[in-house]
Amino acid sequence: MDKILEAVVMSSYPNNVKQGLVRRVIEAAKQPMDSEQCWSMLELSTKLYLTGDTKYKREVGKEVLEVYGHYHPEEFEEFFNIRFLLSLLQEGYGPLGKRSHYVLDYIQLGLQFVLESPSANSIFGLLRIEVLRKVCERPSPKQCAKISKLLTQHPQCIPTGKHQLLFCQQLIRCIGQFQCVSEGEEEIMEFLEQVNKVSGLLQRIWRTQTSAILPSLKELFAIISSTEEQEAPSNALASVVQFVPLELMDGVIRNLTNDDSITDVQMMMAIGRMIDWVSWPLGKNIDKWIIALLKGLAAVKKFSILIEVTLSKIEKVFSKLLYPIVREGALSVLQYMLLSFQHSHEAFHLLLPHIPRLVASLKKEDSNSATSSLEQLAELIHCMFFRFSGFPDLYEPVLEAVKALPIPNEDRIKHLLGQNAWTSQKNELASFYPRLASKSETGKIGLINLGNTCYMNSIIQSLFMASDFRHSVLNLTEGNSQPLMTKLQWLFAFLEHSQRPAISPESFLSASWPPWFTPGAQQDCSEYLKYLLDRLHEEEKTGKRIYQKLKESSLMSQAAERHYLNKTLIEKMFGGKMMTKIRCLKCLNVSSREEAFTDLSLAFPPSDRNVHGSTSILPVEEIGPQFIEPPENAGQLMGSPWIPRKAPVARDHAAPSVSVETLGFQEPGEAANPVRGNDVGVDAAKDPLSTFREQAYAPKDSRSVPDLINYFLSPERLTAENKYHCEKCASLQDAEKVAELTEGPHYLILTLLRFSFDPRTMKRKKILDNVSIPVVLKLPILVAPEETEEVCRHGKDGAVPGSGFMTVVYDLCSVVVHSGISSESGHYYCYSRECTDTVLHGQPRDGVPKRASDKQLDFEIQWYLFNDTRVSFSSFESVSNVTSFFPKDTAYVLFYRQRPGRQSCLLHEALAEAGCLHGDPSLHKDLMEAISKDNILFLQEQEKEARNRAAYISALPKSPLWWRDLDRDKDDDSSSGGCSPAAGGGGSGSFHGLVF
Repeated sequence: MDKILEAVVMSSYPNNVKQGLVRRVIEAAKQPMDSEQCWSMLELSTKLYLTGDTKYKREVGKEVLEVYGHYHPEEFEEFFNIRFLLSLLQEGYGPLGKRSHYVLDYIQLGLQFVLESPSANSIFGLLRIEVLRKVCERPSPKQCAKISKLLTQHPQCIPTGKHQLLFCQQLIRCIGQFQCVSEGEEEIMEFLEQVNKVSGLLQRIWRTQTSAILPSLKELFAIISSTEEQEAPSNALASVVQFVPLELMDGVIRNLTNDDSITDVQMMMAIGRMIDWVSWPLGKNIDKWIIALLKGLAAVKKFSILIEVTLSKIEKVFSKLLYPIVREGALSVLQYMLLSFQHSHEAFHLLLPHIPRLVASLKKEDSNSATSSLEQLAELIHCMFFRFSGFPDLYEPVLEAVKALPIPNEDRIKHLLGQNAWTSQKNELASFYPRLASKSETGKIGLINLGNTCYMNSIIQSLFMASDFRHSVLNLTEGNSQPLMTKLQWLFAFLEHSQRPAISPESFLSASWPPWFTPGAQQDCSEYLKYLLDRLHEEEKTGKRIYQKLKESSLMSQAAERHYLNKTLIEKMFGGKMMTKIRCLKCLNVSSREEAFTDLSLAFPPSDRNVHGSTSILPVEEIGPQFIEPPENAGQLMGSPWIPRKAPVARDHAAPSVSVETLGFQEPGEAANPVRGNDVGVDAAKDPLSTFREQAYAPKDSRSVPDLINYFLSPERLTAENKYHCEKCASLQDAEKVAELTEGPHYLILTLLRFSFDPRTMKRKKILDNVSIPVVLKLPILVAPEETEEVCRHGKDGAVPGSGFMTVVYDLCSVVVHSGISSESGHYYCYSRECTDTVLHGQPRDGVPKRASDKQLDFEIQWYLFNDTRVSFSSFESVSNVTSFFPKDTAYVLFYRQRPGRQSCLLHEALAEAGCLHGDPSLHKDLMEAISKDNILFLQEQEKEARNRAAYISALPKSPLWWRDLDRDKDDDSSSGGCSPAAGGGGSGSFHGLVF
């Protein structure tokens, strides 16, 4: 029968004729026959399957083998013996030089018929050894895939014990040498399928034997970190990583980055080759492993590796965004590489020529993947614009390309930059090695105390957090003839862009030091603030006289230009005006004088004078001039604030705003008309905050900021030794003096005069009274009658008809706290948040926009606690309760920001037109270069410190490296395991102990 079959197959008959004759032979083979005939047919079918030169011949051989295996099992088992299989595997089949490529397929086909035979275990044992030998010979991807298919279908043939570990390692070596020899689509798809079969076998082994994972990773790292290989290992190794459980990531990366036996060159080679893996299609979690290793290197301060790898690989990663199949992973890696590379613009600038082409390509693609990637890319680009401003010529084509895409807000940008910076990565050694401390998780930067300079640090941080002022300072151009302002600009720029956790303000301190301050002694922060603002104001006035013609602008009307642009920056930001009126009580003549101010110094009312909340102030007619007595402590002085602590947890309780009522003159016979309820909007009854007022009133034994302002604005009786010289009467007369605010500053600074001179002790004492601080403050501003009518007509600013006053609303920005009982000692720290213009919600009604609730606007902004070098998250609750918890810690200087309104709209428009308000500050190149150089220096310092940490390692608990114990014999019971009391680390048989 074998001769007939061979003649039919080799004949020249048409295939359909041959197929009919073959079918008859196969049907006859199902009948009983002698052993010799079976052997002859098995030999022929083996020959056809292994050496057939056509697919038809191999299929006939396969059919005959399957029939004899099924109907003649004893003969098949006798034929399919160990000796025959060993010969096939070691010597091959067929003539020399033309050995069959189908031996593994043949063995896989025959195994299914001997699984229950007595020789099965012997065959499995043979195959365990032979597949290991085959893998060590580095077979082609196709042959490796056949081995994997065989072992996946018959897992009994997978090597066991030590041989299994060796098999996994050698299989990874094979994958490292895989190359796709053709660029055709079908060939590439076939290559990918082969690689997936091989890596899938590894996954199967790892699932059943987790102890094989770490030795496999060791081999993988040895391959990609090798500096001796002339040819780079295959990117197919990425298929191995995708099957490593993510829960092992932290332990593997931590041990890998802390292994001193790995050189920088090896690590650089390894991470560089891993980054190349982003081009591997269909791989899962590859980007997560790459980013984890980059973060791990940042945590141990190996910045030189990160810099070199980023600059050499970032363009290649960027190019992969063109291909949808690898786009998601490539974009994740690109985002981290760019957002973490914050010390220099070099990496971002490498991509500038490529961005417009990529954006155009993604827009043309018009897929969900492309749309999502465009939005993420635009966000990334704007983060880089914010971080590395000052290159308009380079950025213009990129800005044009992304102009139609969404722009992230500044908070989102700062969050991304702060979260991903190299210096923000936590290092487990930091607690043992203090100089390895990372940047605050807030993203903010502290200031180093240079010896009782906390008073300056608190003021600088408060000014820096005044976002409109900060933007204006950062936008100043070079050559502005303002040396002190230039130093402040540099200090602000470093606070904005430095990678250090804290910077030294030494240069600014020496330039802004008041000459009468004693070096090394505690000073009054309010006194320093006044001196600083005055210096900056006078310096700019001098510069304006020099450059007046160069600064002419046509952005505003002539009147507005004279009113605002002729002002200095200090006047624009902190300057207000106050009208002081004195009325002679004899002739009733009133003299008035308007003067500018940059802060209001608020004295505490005498203890016998109760001033609580707006409703407790008596109507004007009831506390007229004849009843008013001069304050007992008219000579109260100012003083100073010190103490690190953890900020209380933020809560969402709303603090109500408090209206500040105004006391003015009452003409004889005129009805009393005190200004009450100056809230936003025309009708005070409709104020959304009116229901919160009762909560705002301070207890009888404490005071509030509105109380102090009302006391400041209340009439004062000038009598006895303080009589007023009336020009009309030409003599000293009793008089009444009152102060009225005529122009509210953009930033209102309030100083609480807590330090007064005690004549009994001849010392300055501190008033420790708790003062409640409203998060929203409503200040009465005196306006001309025609202005009042216009404001009332348009429903703006809460003007009260006929009163001559309108309400200006302020939001609390910063609170400088003094801790201590003396102005000559103690400590200063500050709470701050960034107040920006609120967003209008809802549709306009009757031409009046509907504003979001004050509660929503006031409490969604994050508070921070600045305490010299330490910066932490905080809350308004912490600000409100600090004195309750710590009686010696009292609010001293307050910063409020004016909400946009009629009075402030010109300033807001001017700032916006000038690009100073909520825009990306464009720093000049010299400043950006200085920041970049200092960031590089800091990274070098940190890396040097990290490399010298050996002295601190001894203090850490000992734990074995992630692969070291696996080099020992697993069955050696004489070695103490890491989980045993003797070792305390993780034994040779303990997988979790080795990782963690």
